[in-house]
Amino acid sequence: MTIRNRLTWLFVAMVAIILLAVLTTAFALQYDYGQREFRDRLRDRAEVAAFIFLEKDELHDDTFREFQERYQRTLTGEIIQIYDAKGKPRFLREDLRLEVPPQVLARIVLGEEVYFEDGSRQAVGVLHHDNQGSYVVVAGAENVYGRARMQYLATILTGVFVASLLVIYGVGRLFAGRALAPIAALNDEMERISAYELHRRVNTGVSGSQRDEIARLAGTFNRLLDRLEGSFAAQRAFVSNASHELRTPLAACIGEVQLALARDREPAAYRAAFRELLADLTQFKALITHLLELAQAEVRLPEQEEGLRVDELLSEACAAVPPELRARLMLRTGQLPHEPEQLELSGNRALLGRALGNLLENALKYSAPHPVAVSLAYEPGQVRVSIRDQGVGIAEEELTRVFQPFYRAANARDVAGHGVGLPLARKIIEQHGGQLHLTSRLGHGTEAVVVLPTA
Repeated sequence: MTIRNRLTWLFVAMVAIILLAVLTTAFALQYDYGQREFRDRLRDRAEVAAFIFLEKDELHDDTFREFQERYQRTLTGEIIQIYDAKGKPRFLREDLRLEVPPQVLARIVLGEEVYFEDGSRQAVGVLHHDNQGSYVVVAGAENVYGRARMQYLATILTGVFVASLLVIYGVGRLFAGRALAPIAALNDEMERISAYELHRRVNTGVSGSQRDEIARLAGTFNRLLDRLEGSFAAQRAFVSNASHELRTPLAACIGEVQLALARDREPAAYRAAFRELLADLTQFKALITHLLELAQAEVRLPEQEEGLRVDELLSEACAAVPPELRARLMLRTGQLPHEPEQLELSGNRALLGRALGNLLENALKYSAPHPVAVSLAYEPGQVRVSIRDQGVGIAEEELTRVFQPFYRAANARDVAGHGVGLPLARKIIEQHGGQLHLTSRLGHGTEAVVVLPTA
């Protein structure tokens, strides 16, 4: 079921419930009013009958004629019955009578005005006093007019209810369509945006307002398109750069093989060619490994996470550095908490180790033969790892670009590398809720600061 139909039927159901409650209340009030009116008329008939039959000899002529005229206006199926105070009939028709239960007579004798029903007739009993004693007067009749009036009213209310539902359905469908028209327009705009038109954006004023829910939804779509466009651009750049980086060592390997096969050579020459080929293939393998790690860093899998201590992780990363380079690392720690658990965080050990290893590798590679200072400091809720070298440094205008995959600063292109280490490290750290900051002075060195939240 479409949202338009769902809203329409929901609107119809709510209004139908309210309308049904209102009409039912109106019908009940009218029925109650009709019953009270008929009971009042029955009581009048009982009083008139008492005066006609019991006090005729005591009334003035004008008064008697007035009561006689009132008595002549009888009700449908009217029956009058009179009893004395002992419950014995004084006026009772044999062919047509009301069945008055003894307990009802007893209540009337006690002075209570009692209403009851006998078949289709409604009746009232009252106690009348005159100079000859007390008498029970019972008047009963059929409320034919009242029933016909209520049936007619029920027919009218039913017709009004059904007609109102039809009108409400039409009005509800019309307004639901108008309310959802901006969403339909937004959907049409979104469908026209393909993978090749990610620069397009939807109109945030499609609903006629810049601040309603539809405008906010359009803004959310536009922000999503911004991220998609950035992702597609990054993907295209990644594929282009990866193709270029993979082609270079592959072309070198092919060239070396072709050169070795161009003519017969001495075994020593072949061994030299194979050593060069092995070096190129090793570099090729390292590049592919970096590319796979860069792709894997895009997805953080909770099942691969565990509790880690940052100080242990940093020690493992330093221990993984080749022995000939490890001597240049100067590791020092600041004030650490008394409880080692405060240095714990939840993360992927292999990925975080790779991120710290890349930062150490870059610092050692670009600052040879100077030492690299590595420090660990604790602050409430986070730990900071600082890696500071005394290398060539990075120009200020290139500080943000070095985080782009395969980008290499102009003064670092003579050093072996692929431009993947820093982007990979940053992705891994951000996946773990941390931040990586670079500060550098050209010719004086670079400092990389990793901030990780503790568990």
